[in-house]
Amino acid sequence: MMRIRTLLILICLQIQFVFCQTSLEEINLPYGDYKVGFKHYTLIDGTRTYRIKNEFNNRLIDRPIPISIWYPSNIKTKNDKQLTVLDYLHILKEEEEWKNLPDEYLLDWFHYLWNTPQNKAHLSEKVKAVYNAPMLEEKFPVIVYASSYEATSIENFALFEYLASHGYVVISNPSRGAITKELEGATPRAAEAQSRDTEFILKEVHKFGNVATDKIALMGYSFGGLSNVITSMKNSNVKALVSLDGSERYNYKVLEKSPYFDIKRFDIPYIHFAQKDIPKEVMISDKIPSELNYQFKLYDSLQYSESHSFKFHDLTHSYFSSFGVLFANRDKRQDKSDVEIMKSYRLLSQYTLQFLNFYLKEKSSKNRFAELLETDNKLVSLKTKNGLKKTFTYKDFNDLALHQNFQDLIPLYQTEKKKHPTLILEEGMLNTLGLRLSFDPNKIEQGIQVFLLALHIYPNSANLYDSLAEAYLLHKDEKNAIINFEKSLALNPQNQNALTKLKLLNK
Repeated sequence: MMRIRTLLILICLQIQFVFCQTSLEEINLPYGDYKVGFKHYTLIDGTRTYRIKNEFNNRLIDRPIPISIWYPSNIKTKNDKQLTVLDYLHILKEEEEWKNLPDEYLLDWFHYLWNTPQNKAHLSEKVKAVYNAPMLEEKFPVIVYASSYEATSIENFALFEYLASHGYVVISNPSRGAITKELEGATPRAAEAQSRDTEFILKEVHKFGNVATDKIALMGYSFGGLSNVITSMKNSNVKALVSLDGSERYNYKVLEKSPYFDIKRFDIPYIHFAQKDIPKEVMISDKIPSELNYQFKLYDSLQYSESHSFKFHDLTHSYFSSFGVLFANRDKRQDKSDVEIMKSYRLLSQYTLQFLNFYLKEKSSKNRFAELLETDNKLVSLKTKNGLKKTFTYKDFNDLALHQNFQDLIPLYQTEKKKHPTLILEEGMLNTLGLRLSFDPNKIEQGIQVFLLALHIYPNSANLYDSLAEAYLLHKDEKNAIINFEKSLALNPQNQNALTKLKLLNK
């Protein structure tokens, strides 16, 4: 009915079904100390156009980006509305562009829900989140989540609530194609469309008062995991990457075709959770290449990332999401029992938290994650490798400078120089960068800061003093312009530019 055209690994033709009989209570996630708030609203990306497919016209609108946010909250009153699973499905209807669909059609309308007595029972289950609860004022690490192929922002709501209860802000948006909500297949263009949505949210998080913008991780499921690899290569402020059976393991060719793919830029901590080995009979009947059970070209190619690859022996692909655990019919050919699936999903959630705590919170769970990597767990097999130490270059320094708007550059340089003694910021590079910024009327102050850093490193450069004086002139600060032209002349009495400018200024 809807999105059956997806990655090869997802096209398993589920021939023999049994109904799932789980509940949120039976998943039994060990929630943390924080109450969980939830908000949902739509942002608009005015740089791209979009068409609502079911309206059957050519009308283009600015691209809508629905987002769902889970966060640590301060819930004080009994009147706060605790959500149910049905409330989440109302968001699914909106994002599927069937907002006015009557609730009684829900389980019949969307092919991945299935109308069974067990699934009907889920609708009234209460979840942990409270709608529009007040946000706590302290700052928390943020996780930006990319959904699976054409999926809704709330597909992994139980995991999101669990992470928020342990002190994280989780932001998720639906997976949509470049023009309409439908993707064109697992293509580089589709991956780029999803990546751009994620980047739009990465910019938005700087507006949130409860987010620590220096502690940002990406998390994605299936195709969302693949698009996140591209996003992380384009954004140096991403500090860690979690992949829930991400398709980068199965569709490496799509990554390689992206114009932004550069394996050398993948240098952040990375964890990939993979599904169980697919049985031979399923591979034959569903025409799945056998190498998907053992090949992982991205992981094998990583050089600079601390990377971890986990394989869950009791989880098939569908059960890396809350929706899959609760609503998906079980495939008798390969799926484990509900009890085994829930136990592994709970373990997946705990491993995700420990990884994020280790790399984002610094003071938390360091020993726990180290112990995890040494654990002999029959439910999971794992491998891990340390990345090579990457040479820190002037480009890396400039990325950090840009992140802090080119302010406080001297302390930044002193800190990074201690960490990376081989770091060299060449005089010519700093001079060119300072001039480029100074010639932009909106960035003159940033250019001045670059020149001040340059002179901290090269205090005897007549050329740098001359350039700084020019920047002050553009800033209409004649007093400092005169001072720096004079300093340039003291070092180079033949500087004709300084002589000419001083004559004009002194008049």
